[in-house]
Amino acid sequence: MNFTINGQCVEVEADIRSSLLDLLRNSLGFTGTKKGCDQGACGACTVLVDGERINSCLAFAVQYQGRSITTVEGLGDDDELHPLQQAFVEHDGFQCGYCTPGQLCSAVGMAREIERNVPSVVTADLSAASVTVDERELRERMSGNLCRCGAYNGIIEAISETLDKMQEGARA
Repeated sequence: MNFTINGQCVEVEADIRSSLLDLLRNSLGFTGTKKGCDQGACGACTVLVDGERINSCLAFAVQYQGRSITTVEGLGDDDELHPLQQAFVEHDGFQCGYCTPGQLCSAVGMAREIERNVPSVVTADLSAASVTVDERELRERMSGNLCRCGAYNGIIEAISETLDKMQEGARA
């Protein structure tokens, strides 16, 4: 099977029944992506496929051949953290850190949804030119990512600050 993972072309032999999560962790060594519930309920395994967030534990790897997959290892680089990673550090958006990779990938995917004006179930005005991002909207959009340590306030603060900076940059 051939994949593009974190910008690198990768060829691997794997069972076609392998989940994307198991392929990433066990066959390719991308251990940042976590196996939590293995049922799509916790979000620890969230990765980006062509910029959209998915639960990799529910996806067969074979379905994603030839598509661009980004794991937490692909968000920043050796010299600089992704702005969301930096914000998580500054706002204590992690405690044990187990859910952090999935939270980060989900937040990046969520930011792209907001840029495209994709509404959520709590979006007040579906005909508005842009989605108003408040705490309620953020919490709803991140509700598929669970944190057992209770770092939610820091996570929301980090995401909110980063989205604000991104929106300011887009206006400038």
